[in-house]
Parts: sequence; C-alpha cells; structure tokens
Amino acid sequence: MALLLFGGIGLQLIHPLIMRSFIDTATEGGSLQQLTRAGLLFIGVGLVHQAVSAFAGYVSSDVSWRATNRLRSDLTGHLLRLDMSFHNVHTPGELIERVDGDVGRLASFFSDFVTELIGGVLLALGVLIVLVVEDWRLGAILAAFVAVYLTVHIRAQMISVPFWHAERQASAELSGFLEERLSGLRDIRASGAIQYTMRRFHEVVRRAFATGFKADLVTDVGWSISNTVFAIGFAFAMAYGAYLFQADVITIGTVYLLIHYLQMLHTPLNRIQRQAEAFQSIRVGIQRVEELRMSSPDILDGSGAILPSGALSVEFRNVCFSYQSEKPVLHKLTFKLDSGKVLGLLGRTGSGKTTLSRLLFRLYDANDGSICLSGTDIRKPRLSDLRAHIGLVTQDVQLFQASVRDNLTLFDGSIADDRILAGLHALGLDSWYESLPVGLDTRLSPGGVGLSGGEAQLLAFTRAFLRDPGLLILDEASSRLDAVTERRLERAMDALFRNRTVLVIAHRLSTVRRADEIMILEAGRVRECGSYARLADNPDSVFSGLLQTGLEDALS
Repeated sequence: MALLLFGGIGLQLIHPLIMRSFIDTATEGGSLQQLTRAGLLFIGVGLVHQAVSAFAGYVSSDVSWRATNRLRSDLTGHLLRLDMSFHNVHTPGELIERVDGDVGRLASFFSDFVTELIGGVLLALGVLIVLVVEDWRLGAILAAFVAVYLTVHIRAQMISVPFWHAERQASAELSGFLEERLSGLRDIRASGAIQYTMRRFHEVVRRAFATGFKADLVTDVGWSISNTVFAIGFAFAMAYGAYLFQADVITIGTVYLLIHYLQMLHTPLNRIQRQAEAFQSIRVGIQRVEELRMSSPDILDGSGAILPSGALSVEFRNVCFSYQSEKPVLHKLTFKLDSGKVLGLLGRTGSGKTTLSRLLFRLYDANDGSICLSGTDIRKPRLSDLRAHIGLVTQDVQLFQASVRDNLTLFDGSIADDRILAGLHALGLDSWYESLPVGLDTRLSPGGVGLSGGEAQLLAFTRAFLRDPGLLILDEASSRLDAVTERRLERAMDALFRNRTVLVIAHRLSTVRRADEIMILEAGRVRECGSYARLADNPDSVFSGLLQTGLEDALS
C-alpha cells in the first residue's frame, strides 16, 4: 500500500513538470522531436498514474473490509458473552446498528483513509517541496496558507462532534424501534395498533432527521469557511505569480506550474477536509464501538472445576436474588433435589420459577447464598462446561433459517446424522421425521417448511436429547401443545427423563404428574415442598387441594 501510495504521488508531481518543460520548449522554439517526446511522456505518465490509483483503491478497500470484518466478528462474539442484564438495557436493533452500521461506516472511512487523507497530506507536502525548489518565496507563502487553511477547517469541524454523536444515537434508536415493531408485528395487527405504531415511527424519524440535519448544517458552515479561506489564498498566490512573471523572474512554464500545483493542492486539501468531516461522524462511531468493547460481563468464568457426568443433584442454599435492588424475586430459597429425581415446580406468574432456571444457567448470579450441582458451586466450573451439563426446553422455540439438521444440532457439525436419527427414534419421533419433505436437509422458513407449535416443540426436545445433559429444565415446555400432541410426546418424555435430573416448571397440573417431588413457590419463597405422593395424599396440603378442585387457574 505504501509503495502504491508513494508511486502515485510521485507520478502526480512529475506530470506538471513534464508539461512545464513542454511549454518552455515550445516558447523557446524547441524542435518537434523534443515536443513529441515530452507529449508522449506526458500521456504515458498519466496512464500509469491512473492504473496505479485504481489498484491502490482496490487494495485499500480490501484491507479496510478485512479489518472491519474482523472487528464485526470480535464485537459479535463479545455481545454473545455479555450478561443478560446488558441485553435487557440495549435493544437488538441498537446493537445491530453498532455492529453493522457503525462498523460499516468505519469500513467506508478507512477504505478512503490511506488514499484520501494520508495520500492528500503527502501530496500537499510534495507540492510544497517542489514549489520551494522552484521559488522559496512561493513555497513559504503556500506553506503558511495551508497551515491557516487546515487550522481554520479543523477548528470549525470540531464544533460538529456533539451533533454527530446525537445523530448516531438517533439512528440507533430508529433501528431499535424498527426491530421491536417488526418482531411484534402479529400483536400490533391483532390489537389494531398500526396507526399508533406509525405515529411513533414518524416521531422517531423526525428526531433522526432533525439531529442529522443539525450535524450536516454545522459541518457545512465549517466547509464554507474553509473554501473562503482557500479562495483568498489562491487569488493572492496567482497575483504573486503574475508579479514574478512580469518582473521576468520566472518563465511562462513556471507560471503554468504554479497554477497547476495550486489546483493540485486544492484537491488533496479537499480530500483532507472531506475526511476530517467524515472523521467527526466516524469518531463518534469509534467511541460507540469502544464503549461496546469496554462493556464487561459481571458474570465471570469459573476456575475450571469439573462437574461429574450423568444425573446431577441440585441444591439451593439461602438463595436471594432481584433483577432490581428494590424488587426482590427470591427470598432465602433453600431446597435440595437428588440426582435422577424429577421436581415439579409450581407457582403463580412472578413467583420466581423461571428466575430459578436462569440462575442455574448463570445467566444471572444470585445476590446471596449459593447454588450447587452435585456438591459443586456453579460459580466454580467454566461457563461453557456448566451450560453443557444443563439442557433447557421452553415454550418459545427459536428456529433458524437453516436446515432441520442445523436446527437440531444448533450448527454443531460434529454431530453425525446417524446420531440425530438415533435420537429421533429414541424419542419416538420417526413419524415426524418421515413427514419432512427432504429429511434433515429440509429447510425451515422463510422459503422453506414452516413448523407448527407442536412440531417446534418436538425439535426442541430433540435438541436437548442430543446434548445429553445431566440436568434437564422444562420451562412450560408443553403449555402450547394440544392434548393429542402432548400424548405423542409421552415416549419422548420417557427417553428424556431417563438417567437425568429434571426440573419441570409448569402452570398445568397434568404437566407435573411424572414428578417425584413437588415444590410450590409463592412470592419467591417455598410455600410447600415434598414428594408427589405425600402431598397428594395429605388433604391439608395446597397441592392436594389443587388436585381435588382442578383449579389450575390458581397457579396462573
């Protein structure tokens, strides 16, 4: 890149020198052969310069995109490692704007940075050096002019920094708004909220327009001031060149050289000005990207303790937790589930059932107390190892625009097709697999096969089975299924529960009939806990009352 840059600048500087020689030779009555040689050299140098410039632009763009793609990769990996508390504050649309929008602008900036900014500075220096050689007075005047021009321009552009920061934030808010509304399109249509959404959209767009307009306006003011300064300096330099020619100090070819170099000087200065203007926007992007990179997870990796294979016992010891300090969710929660047992976890919405599963995965850490798997505090194993020992099936199944194979393995290429098919057979899902048009290669929507809620749940059970976890958590996993589909999953449940510890979070009483033990939460505390048989046979127990009256709504 340096060779191309210096080569291109050298050719630009030589070009007008050839033309100066041509003009002076013609005015002095030189031979046609000399003029022809100078003309051919002028054309040849111009063609070589164009080729070098084109190749330099290609190399610069290639390097900038490779670098910024690495940055996108780093940022995406960093986001995936950040805590859920971070993602609760920042919308997916905002993060997409940072990873793609801000970094994309960095790519566009850096693709021009070498050829435009650095090349412009070097070309301007080259022009000044040549003029100093021709006449030191011209060089000194132009050097002072360039210094004044750049100082005025940079100071004028610095004013626009806060305006560009506001513009980038407004753009991120617009992306976040669109992502949230498009993802909730079904609910928006069902509730007749399209007009309200459009009104909010126009408010967000107007705010984005206003901030962008202010940033552009302030930047244009700096541009106008800079151009005025250049016009004054250009007029003064031309007048001085005319004076030297009239005084017979320089030739007409040197006058041409002066004018051409002045025009050539305007181009790199404009490049510098353009890049300085872009940098006001880019520096905001850099700051936003750096803020993202500096965001660190509160949940740190463990020291590397090894969890045993097979079914894991679960123990909560005086666990307290709150998402917000003033709203506690769990209060000194204490219980123990032996390995290989099935715990049915019941409770009203907001009682802390799902929070309990999130703590087991260490998506959040308990504020107080400890959680142990087979006697090992979950903060000691590495996060990857901990989560590899826990499987989760929820009522909301995330499907990807990929093949059924990739959706089952979550893009883990090490899982062979034979193992996938064996898992489907073990779960009794052969008929479901046979209904797929092209088997594991069937692509899911859009443009492919769409799955019903029950079929998506079947896929989620298979995912968990293939991971072979020691602890399995079913969080309302069958709440969306009809009775026929739920019966279809009976064999799948048998295979999933075998040789595993299972935590079944449910509203429906029928979901926990396989449980060995029942625990009912209320406002983050254990209201009742015991074996299924003992609680069911105890007429004074809450669970027995629910079974007798069938009041499942009491748990909603």
